[in-house]
Amino acid sequence: MKKYGYLESGTADSDAWYKESAITDAVKTLQEFGNIPVTGQLDNATLEELTELAKKSKNIHIIEIDLVNTKDYDKIIQIVSEKVGNAGLNILFNNAGISTKFTRLGLVKEEQLTETFFVNTVVPILLTKALLPLLKAASNNFVDKSKMNINRAAIINMSSSLGSITDNTMGGFYPYRCSKAALNAATKSMSVDLKEDGILVTCLHPGWVQTDMGGSNAPMNVDTSVTNILNTLNSLTENHTGCFIQHDGKFLPW
Repeated sequence: MKKYGYLESGTADSDAWYKESAITDAVKTLQEFGNIPVTGQLDNATLEELTELAKKSKNIHIIEIDLVNTKDYDKIIQIVSEKVGNAGLNILFNNAGISTKFTRLGLVKEEQLTETFFVNTVVPILLTKALLPLLKAASNNFVDKSKMNINRAAIINMSSSLGSITDNTMGGFYPYRCSKAALNAATKSMSVDLKEDGILVTCLHPGWVQTDMGGSNAPMNVDTSVTNILNTLNSLTENHTGCFIQHDGKFLPW
């Protein structure tokens, strides 16, 4: 069976909809598919749990690094390349994300805007650029060049419904909304640029989930979100590239 390369990215402040148990649960499930490099600067509890998983599975590889330090990406490429080998990287999950609290126009600060944009938008773009040769290698290894799916090569940018301009009826959230809307735009451009390479690119809203960021009042638990996402990933085709979808496969408006 082919060894697939998966990568889950995070930063020192990675508290987007997915954090902690959500990342761990996703890795638990994905380890059955093959090599899973997990990169990012994770909180101690998450790192400890992932370390225990890695001890039990030869397919989990932890790379602890702050993705804000883009000059360190050569290290990521080297390590991931060694792990996935000639098979290449089949799926890149760009999960890095931070968010401020609900922010009205009169209270928004410059540093909130610039920091959030860098982590939520710049980091995924540059990390994708760095790992593109591995994604292309995986795509080229796939037999049926007429198909796009996660078994060939895919980039999944973790977005949010708050990044939808059409659905913005509440206002506020300037740093987070703008950064995710920009990530959505980047996703669309990637899908156009990488179409000829057979690499599927989509942005995914994981739902309002009971995590540190989502809070205890969120309507969906982590297990449900992760299960839905995995089912949706397996159903992705060329019809989904360049699209904005949520955890259950529903298409969302830009």
